[in-house]
Amino acid sequence: MKPIRTLFQRDIRLTLRQGTDATMVIAFFVIAIVLFPLGLGPEPQLLARIAPGLIGVTALLSAMLSLDRLFQQDYEDGSLELLVLNPNPMIAHVIAKVAAHWVTTGLPLMAATPLLAVLLNLPADAMPIFLLAMLLATPSLSLIGAVGAALSLGARRGGVLISLLVLPLYIPVLIFAVGAVDAVLLEQSARPHLLLLGAILAAALPLCPLVTVAALRQSLD
Repeated sequence: MKPIRTLFQRDIRLTLRQGTDATMVIAFFVIAIVLFPLGLGPEPQLLARIAPGLIGVTALLSAMLSLDRLFQQDYEDGSLELLVLNPNPMIAHVIAKVAAHWVTTGLPLMAATPLLAVLLNLPADAMPIFLLAMLLATPSLSLIGAVGAALSLGARRGGVLISLLVLPLYIPVLIFAVGAVDAVLLEQSARPHLLLLGAILAAALPLCPLVTVAALRQSLD
């Protein structure tokens, strides 16, 4: 755990020192959500009906904005090659990167969600389930996104390639997260959707770091 903690603290400090990626993610998330009431009109029932899907899709796209820089800086300055030669397992570096990405993107997105949900007239009784769904969904987005970032490392127009790679894998996460909130709005149980989100996260936790390590090694060969 010590190598993971050390690398995690390093990545958090670098992200906070630069600040542009985290700020860009939140700014895009907020601005995109705010534009929809302006375009669709202030009808409360319409906004409440589209709120879960709108916030879910926008959060997904926002999380993708910083994926192309996930390993790029270490790749450009040679740190990634040193980590391969380091006696500590490379998977520790991947886990630390994913955790730092979630802390600097997933948590801020969750923090902004209640305010934006109020703007879209989402009922208050759906808010706890929405936050729980995002708590389960956003780590999965970071884990799956790390695989796409590793596969596209060093490629031209890597951001576009990441989108093509990870968007199909993001669809189940989006469906179950939005479905949990819709179930509450329809006075049904959100438990099946939350369990499926938990299952996706439980599968992604061991598998995605292993696939990411293999993709990074392939990119360095």
